[in-house]
Amino acid sequence: MSNNPSFVLQGIENVSFEERPIPTIKDDEVLVEVKKTGICGSDVHYLVHGRIGDFIVEKPMVLGHESAGVVSKVGAKVKHLKAGDRVAMEPGATCRVCDACKHGRYELCPDIVFAATPPYDGTLARYYPIPGDLCYKLPDHLTLEDGAMMEPLSVGVHSVANIGGLRAGQNVVVFGAGPVGLLCMAVAKALGAARVIAVDIVQSRLDFAKNYAASDVYLPPSFNKGETKIQYSERNAKTMREQLGITERGLGSIDLVIDASGAEVSIQTGVFIAKHGGTFVQVGMGAPEITFPITTMLVKEIDFKGSFRYGPGDYALSVSLVSQGRIDLKPLITHRFSFDQAVEAFATNRAGKSADGKGVIKAIISGPDVSVDDL
Repeated sequence: MSNNPSFVLQGIENVSFEERPIPTIKDDEVLVEVKKTGICGSDVHYLVHGRIGDFIVEKPMVLGHESAGVVSKVGAKVKHLKAGDRVAMEPGATCRVCDACKHGRYELCPDIVFAATPPYDGTLARYYPIPGDLCYKLPDHLTLEDGAMMEPLSVGVHSVANIGGLRAGQNVVVFGAGPVGLLCMAVAKALGAARVIAVDIVQSRLDFAKNYAASDVYLPPSFNKGETKIQYSERNAKTMREQLGITERGLGSIDLVIDASGAEVSIQTGVFIAKHGGTFVQVGMGAPEITFPITTMLVKEIDFKGSFRYGPGDYALSVSLVSQGRIDLKPLITHRFSFDQAVEAFATNRAGKSADGKGVIKAIISGPDVSVDDL
């Protein structure tokens, strides 16, 4: 087709559909006809606030980055793909020559071109150009929706396997049972964790987590009158130990804490609940500054790490885990929309539930002229 309909963020609370030129590709790129795109919290944040930290929307920007599609055109230097291949798309092209790239941590590249991060356009369009090596062929038994879900799954793989270094037989606590938290749980379970504990303040989310990937769940108590956040977090960790039989050291202790919530008390509780010599990985984004129990971290020699997006091997492992049946992504997709329903899709995602009251975990938008039932 000769047109390229795109869903464009014009400014805060202002989106529109535009016809844009079909992108040209370089020799090392492919042109993908996008078929399925998931809505991420960052997409919604740009819509509502116009910025995330130092990334500020200053000109119209196509939204979307959790995508899969079908290769439409292949650059001259791309040898492993051909037109018609179904692919998951890793939406961050890096410079390949900086220290971070050369040390195998390309997610830290200062010149990364990341879809739907200002000033770069995203994938909610008919066509998207992308380096060929950032496209991962989908096995025949996986759907294009599975392919779109490889992006958030790779965030989970990066935090649990790559940054967290999880080993089989270890115990894991995940704070936050939203999409990323659930996927972190799924990765931990798939990689052989002995125990995966889900923590959230919403019982329905814990119920889903227990049926999906968590071996145990924990609902934190309410604040006591006059209690500071640190006091609450210490009490919360103590209660958690008592209820779930968690020890400070040894086989019953927590080897890996993943915070996928960004909540200050979750981070504090995570430091208190981690074992001596354990690992804490921060993947959730919350307030830019918090009160942190640094002495506890120091005395326990906790290895505290940040996890940002995904790096080498994360997409490939994600595809492998789903392909082998170790992770089922389908239960996480709760809502589906056609391309021309993108405004409704974002509104539903923001509300956290659809008009019928069904809660949103992951909403998927189909590409232009693609049926919502076409998997």
